[in-house]
Amino acid sequence: MGKGAKGKHGKSDKKLDKKARKASRKASSKAAAKEVEQQARQDEAIAEHEAEAVQEIKDIANTLRVGKGFVLADVDTSATPGFTGDKIAGKAALKACEAELSDLLERLFAESTVGSKRSVLLVVQGMDTSGKGGIMRHVISVNPQGVKATAFKAPTKEELAHDFLWRIEKALPEPGELGVFDRSHYEDVLVVRVHELVPEAVWSKRFAQINAFERKAIAAGTTVIKVMTHISRDEQRTRLMERLDRPDKYYKYNPGDVDERSHWGSYMEAYQTVLDKTSTVGAPWHVVPADRKWYARLAVQQLLLEGLRGMNLQWPQADFDVEAEKKRLSAS
Repeated sequence: MGKGAKGKHGKSDKKLDKKARKASRKASSKAAAKEVEQQARQDEAIAEHEAEAVQEIKDIANTLRVGKGFVLADVDTSATPGFTGDKIAGKAALKACEAELSDLLERLFAESTVGSKRSVLLVVQGMDTSGKGGIMRHVISVNPQGVKATAFKAPTKEELAHDFLWRIEKALPEPGELGVFDRSHYEDVLVVRVHELVPEAVWSKRFAQINAFERKAIAAGTTVIKVMTHISRDEQRTRLMERLDRPDKYYKYNPGDVDERSHWGSYMEAYQTVLDKTSTVGAPWHVVPADRKWYARLAVQQLLLEGLRGMNLQWPQADFDVEAEKKRLSAS
């Protein structure tokens, strides 16, 4: 009898589990459908506002550029400097400017086919969760042709056997390319300082080495655009918690990120020094408030556009007789 009762309970439990799984799938399906519906409505609103949203873009680049006397602690990380619109307008403006960005990147690549040595390097630094990945997905992806993205991790044994700039130089963009550094040579004056991985006598000399390295890259034809995506400590906590609340975000979570939060003050001090010592005329830093993801993406897009527009990129002239080739092609 006991065994039979146990069997009945086992069957009941299985039925309950099956019902629970079914209910869960149904709830997930409804949630997904609702999300798709909301996204569709938002996309419609964005499309309607594209033309007028561009008018909300003011001088973002100059507003964000780090100059003499800049104080990182004074930056409002939730602000939208140089843009007067709201979230929908910001997303609409981003969308509206995609075609120009794609066109300029193609021109950059096209020039290299006839011997141009010019390239662009976008350096993106920031605390964990500050939106560096989102910039790649929503800004750079408009034209992946000629894009060279490098995510610098902890140096390997081979890299440690060389000067700290050795691996950086190897990753510089080739002519016609947009190079994107997700973290960069600046880790060697940020992380190493905060965690005391090398003596101060070593890392303190690196600022001058970095400035010289960037001057050399610029002289060789590379336009250097440097961005710090700056979020608040509270916003970082919110984003990390979201990764723990969503199974589809677990892969992004690193327990070490929580440990790094205990060094927040030291990192901000280190970043201030970086901005003071390496924001140069040829390669200035831009601090982008990043608590609002949509604004950070728009701001980086506009910084790229400013850099590319300033290069006066031209389509290469044909090195053959166009009309003669049209006749040959028609007759073929």
